[in-house]
Amino acid sequence: MESESKKKKNRLDWPVFIISGSFLIIFIVLSLISNERVGETVNTLFAYSSDLFGAYWQLLLLGNFLVGLGLAVSKYGKVRLGNQTEPKYNYFRWVAMILVTLLASGGVFWAASEPMYHYMDTPPLFGGGEFNNPQAAFAQAFLHWGFTAWAILGTLAVIVMMYVHYSKGYPLKPRGLLFPLFGEKIYHKNALGSAADIFSIIATVAGTLGPLGFLGLQISYGLNHMFGVPNTLTVSILVVFALVLIAAVSAATGVDRGILTLSRYNVGFTIFLAVVVLIIGPTMFIIDAFVGGTGFHIQNFFTMSMYRGDEGWLSFWTIFFWGWFIGYAPMLIVFISRISRGRTIRELIIAVSIVAPIVNNFWFSVVGGTGVHFEMQNPGSVSNALNEGGMPAAVMAITDQLPMGTVMGLGFLLVSIIFVATTTDTMSYTVAATLTGNDHPKRWLRVFWALIFGATTMVILTIGEDSIASIQNSIVITAVPVSLLLLPPLWTAPRIAKRMALEQGLIWQREIHKKMDK
Repeated sequence: MESESKKKKNRLDWPVFIISGSFLIIFIVLSLISNERVGETVNTLFAYSSDLFGAYWQLLLLGNFLVGLGLAVSKYGKVRLGNQTEPKYNYFRWVAMILVTLLASGGVFWAASEPMYHYMDTPPLFGGGEFNNPQAAFAQAFLHWGFTAWAILGTLAVIVMMYVHYSKGYPLKPRGLLFPLFGEKIYHKNALGSAADIFSIIATVAGTLGPLGFLGLQISYGLNHMFGVPNTLTVSILVVFALVLIAAVSAATGVDRGILTLSRYNVGFTIFLAVVVLIIGPTMFIIDAFVGGTGFHIQNFFTMSMYRGDEGWLSFWTIFFWGWFIGYAPMLIVFISRISRGRTIRELIIAVSIVAPIVNNFWFSVVGGTGVHFEMQNPGSVSNALNEGGMPAAVMAITDQLPMGTVMGLGFLLVSIIFVATTTDTMSYTVAATLTGNDHPKRWLRVFWALIFGATTMVILTIGEDSIASIQNSIVITAVPVSLLLLPPLWTAPRIAKRMALEQGLIWQREIHKKMDK
């Protein structure tokens, strides 16, 4: 009986696999047939999603962050998660794996370009205008990649997921977030449960293919800029092919070897690169950008988080990022649940909501701050490249002005490559885990998703860069149903935290006295 139950638990969910895979194939085929029509449809749906759900997403992320902080400082912060008394990974390794989940998306190119974009054109909340408010520029970037963005990826929902999987014994799937509302039936051939898994997979695919293809083009640009390698479609496809091979090998070796190793090297090399730039670059300006931008961000935190002014700007920036991170969230919740066994609620929320954003924002200050400094000293030195060649041109324009420019450019390219590989292998693992409901999915399934990400991206590259932008926008559309999935943890996570506190004997005396008083 036990072996039969285990087999059933680890069985591949074929309906979810077929529906999500078919949707992806149909999307690609339609893009090949008429990419312009697909792009127009995606952009129209993106506009509707932004208009109808933008305010809800802003409140969802803010509420998720605040409730999580409340749990962290409460008596429930001592609750240990994952039905395990000691963490499996030390703090650095654990935080390193968490960091690469979102930092890989922001990585090098958003870090270089977003502060510059906001410096070139001040956000409307702070008066608009050109080249006049560097503190507001960094504060706006810190909002988009900071506390609330990280919190939605792995705090309250992880508490729910870990309880459902490790304490109650149900499969590790996004539908587990609905367990506190619907109970066991959400797992038994339930249409709502299947829909939750399917939309989560589709959102993850949309969100992963965009950065993978986009960064493939950007790495090709860097190779062309530095070494004269032809910046052609063939080179871009070869770059993606190489990245996917690295990711496939990493995915095949699993979390404890491949993903852990890549994450450690990734974060370690990123820290090294940041220290080098901090030393040889505009040191004091970088520090001022980080400290001043953080202060400006905290001072205007609620105003920025709930800004509902310029609809066009808001849709292009904040709502786009919120949709992107919401779409990623269910899979990253699965991944963070897998690596966080033995951690307390307080450790989880502080690591994800506070530590990771601070490290992320310091990286943005190092890369973006260097660019803004060069622009202030020599107007046009970075902004012209950014306007003409996009984000990859901005990175190269920054490294060209640093001492040892070629070496630094090569370093940024290398960290980009590792970031892309870690994103792909992490997402491959989590999709495979979702389809099997097990935190040790079969190797062939992990490798299959890594390869399918790469193969699909290579097909998309043949369509053109505009289609990649459309696919990035498509994640906002798929984020609509996913955002509804992330709403219940706002109240179910505190209830579960209380239940686990009782089970672990952390508040039993108070509860007994209450019952006696009644």
